[in-house]
Amino acid sequence: MAGPTTAERQQKKSGPPRPQRTRRPGLPRSRTLIVVLVLAVLLGAGGLWVLYGSQWLRLERVTTSGTGVLTPDEVREAADAPVGTPLISVDTDAIKERLRSKLPRIDSVDVVRSWPHGIGLEVTERKPVLVLEKGGKFVEVDAEGVRFATVERAPKGVPELELALDRESGAASLRRFGTGRLLREAVRVAGDLPEAVARDTRSLKVRSYDSISLELSGGRTVDWGSGEKGRSKATTLVALMKAAPKARHFDVSVPTAPASAGS
Repeated sequence: MAGPTTAERQQKKSGPPRPQRTRRPGLPRSRTLIVVLVLAVLLGAGGLWVLYGSQWLRLERVTTSGTGVLTPDEVREAADAPVGTPLISVDTDAIKERLRSKLPRIDSVDVVRSWPHGIGLEVTERKPVLVLEKGGKFVEVDAEGVRFATVERAPKGVPELELALDRESGAASLRRFGTGRLLREAVRVAGDLPEAVARDTRSLKVRSYDSISLELSGGRTVDWGSGEKGRSKATTLVALMKAAPKARHFDVSVPTAPASAGS
């Protein structure tokens, strides 16, 4: 038999191979993760301090835009924005609610943060389409039928609404629909008037739900009827006025059978 080879003899002399030491890869990764977490906590805490604790991002000024009848000072006072507090903590919804409750003339408002120190109040005011005379003053009514303000003088170019209900039909309309519905019908008519006619309208009289009339400049009158078919009535009225420019009375209560009279 052949004897052991040279490699086998050397292996016997040196003994079994020693196991090699392996590196533990988890330790450096764990240390890196811990460092990252610590940095994230520090950054987060620093960011919170900047937003809430520092003097750098606090509310210092309140600006307004969109006002017409209202003044910027009135809006700022009603908003009662918490000047000096962190800008991030200002409750913009609460400011909106205060403005709507204290200033009914405001139709809508946007409260916008203006970093680093401001709040902007973007106001849209209600516009009167009719006024109601009450106790020598005038109640303004917008296009949604909302009575939002009482003023000493009627705004220029806004028709006056008269609730002159007839004893029979007017009383029946009042029982059936109520004052609010009759008011909304009058607003509906005012919104459907042609622009040229609206400028000349001095008053709008409601006798019943189906009997609404207009008084125009120069003593002219228009029987409009109910608030239904307003666009057809508007188109018919414009054509009727062109056809009879000297007429004093126009009837478009039935737009398919209009009439005019007087000269």
